[in-house]
Amino acid sequence: MTIQGTVNKIALLGVITFVSALFTWNTYMQSANPASVSGFIWGGLAVGFILAIVIHFNKKRANVLAPLYAVAKGLAIGGISAIYASFYEGIVFQALLLTFGILFSLLLIYRMRLIKVTENFKLMVASATMGIALLYLVTFVMSLFGMPVSWMHDSSWLSIGISLFIVGIAAFNLVVDFDFIENGEENGAPKWMEWYAAFGLLVTLIWLYIEILRLLSKLRD
Repeated sequence: MTIQGTVNKIALLGVITFVSALFTWNTYMQSANPASVSGFIWGGLAVGFILAIVIHFNKKRANVLAPLYAVAKGLAIGGISAIYASFYEGIVFQALLLTFGILFSLLLIYRMRLIKVTENFKLMVASATMGIALLYLVTFVMSLFGMPVSWMHDSSWLSIGISLFIVGIAAFNLVVDFDFIENGEENGAPKWMEWYAAFGLLVTLIWLYIEILRLLSKLRD
């Protein structure tokens, strides 16, 4: 495993995600009807979730499953982005700039060793991430029973503060991903781990992008 090999693979996954997203983006823009992409959005999210679980427990198959994950998530975020763009002019471009700005800024900070990825740091990030996942699950289940959690989706200062916190944790996950890739090279991890590391970084970037979209929409409101 090498850093350069992992970078090449994340670049490939990024291209696949972008091309896939363009399909649902154009589909929505031609119809201006959310129903035209709702199947791609929910299907992409569901398939992506299943693939992520499979990859987590079968890392060696990431070379085949990670590109499929990129296709599924690309279809989903393309539709989501198009819907946001129809309500908030320029929001997608702003979200992309912020996402990649955070990515390269944190990479620079990490390379300068201004952030030390200790075991306590990893534990803090992992715990916060699991807490956020549990929050997502609880609010989703409540919405299914007709009890939507308004403070997760409205434009109140509480909701904005929660979104800022989630964006921060997503950004810290990038630092953990950087450390994982660097340690993989230093410890002589097998070549197939490049695909798994690239997959992990893609998951984090997509999460960060979606959360930034949500945060910007709340601030616009």
